[in-house]
Amino acid sequence: MSTEPYTRRGFLQAAGGGLGGLALTAMLSEDSLARSHHSPQAKRVIQIFCPGGMSQVDTYDYKPKLERRNGSPFDPDGNLQFFASKPGNCRSSHWKFRQHGQSGLWMSDLFPRLATCIDDMAFIYSMQSKTALHGPACFMMNTGFTLPGFPSMGSWVTYGLGSEADDLPAFVVLPDPRGLPPGGIINWGAGFLPAEHQATTLHTTNPRQPIADLFPPSDFPGVSPATDKAGLEFLRKLNRLHQENRSVNSELDARIKAYEMAARLQLSAPEVTDLSQESQATKKLYELDHPEIGSFGRQCLLARRLAQRGVRFVQVYCGAENTTAKKIRPNWDSHEDLNRDHGYWGSVLDTGASALLIDLKQQGMLDDTLVICTTEFGRQPAAQGDGGKGRDHNAGAFTAWLAGGGIKGGVGYGATDELGFKAVEHPTYCYDLHATALHLLGIDHTRLTFYHNGIERRLTDVHGDVIGELLA
Repeated sequence: MSTEPYTRRGFLQAAGGGLGGLALTAMLSEDSLARSHHSPQAKRVIQIFCPGGMSQVDTYDYKPKLERRNGSPFDPDGNLQFFASKPGNCRSSHWKFRQHGQSGLWMSDLFPRLATCIDDMAFIYSMQSKTALHGPACFMMNTGFTLPGFPSMGSWVTYGLGSEADDLPAFVVLPDPRGLPPGGIINWGAGFLPAEHQATTLHTTNPRQPIADLFPPSDFPGVSPATDKAGLEFLRKLNRLHQENRSVNSELDARIKAYEMAARLQLSAPEVTDLSQESQATKKLYELDHPEIGSFGRQCLLARRLAQRGVRFVQVYCGAENTTAKKIRPNWDSHEDLNRDHGYWGSVLDTGASALLIDLKQQGMLDDTLVICTTEFGRQPAAQGDGGKGRDHNAGAFTAWLAGGGIKGGVGYGATDELGFKAVEHPTYCYDLHATALHLLGIDHTRLTFYHNGIERRLTDVHGDVIGELLA
């Protein structure tokens, strides 16, 4: 799976929004390799990304010994240095853990609704990252590399499989309404893959203009459907003439196809974002009217609607860029007050993610839709900050979960040490998670490659093993 290298200079500068951003969109299945290596169990992926660093010991990874050592020195010898602090005392979970479902897996009371779905979920307790810096760690989880400029998982998937829809992009990202995550749009970039595999960003707060500049301003009378059609036809002829002597420029080809897609999106995008078509029961399930929870519920419901209409890869962000708190932190980065920040974001994720799993199951879509929920790294078992209310970054341990799409529910894989400080059983990196996801989509991760700068590149670099224990 390879193709000729090409120049991609400057394309990231054009990826921020509007039809210029659409120029770097994954669009049509015929433009991809569009073939599987083996029979797939999943047709599509919905990934929830929680930037900021979710605390594993307050959510999914139950540590009884941490409870028993609560308040005692974590590092009596004083030799350890965390990312931004010296270790404080051991700090047990801010929420009580309980066993749930037939599986008896543990989950904290931060997620009461998600706990009802636990028998559909598989947990990787032994996730690790190679960095405790937000931006590089987000890049690693999304692209397999800590440096910017590598293709995201969604781009690799659409490069390999394309889209099932002609009138919607193959790869769509729903950022948090508060803003972009650490590292910004590079998290869903196409890197050195053909530029058309860049994601399309969908803005969930403006249903009339879900994609920036997709429609002309309402006070601009010079555009009508008739004039628009004639103008597009004339533009198409000019584009093809311009392209004849520039066939190796994938950015140009992607931009031309993007404008053609934009015309179709003027019909499909308003339809997919029109939630009035949903039942009152569905709207209540996602808590769309809640002033705090509703925005993420809308993102999750839109993810289901996009997947239902053939979008191959949908990424939903639960949290934005890392900045200091006003009332709360704008993501999961809880250095000062974990109870405050995780308490807020926990309610947001709990409602939207549980609604998504329940809804997919009711729609008959969970069996062939792979749902992934992850963060970029975890947090330390020791307290941080004034009063010991926060937790520092921890690249040595965090938890991810998967559901649907060929995943065996109600299972856990790997383990951290008795305090939740470091992965000790089956240490797992993004490479293994990515390899497993690709496997479920019918792709052998070692064969999904692209020749770039003398190297056959792949999402999993030179690493990665499919986690067979998670497969149904």
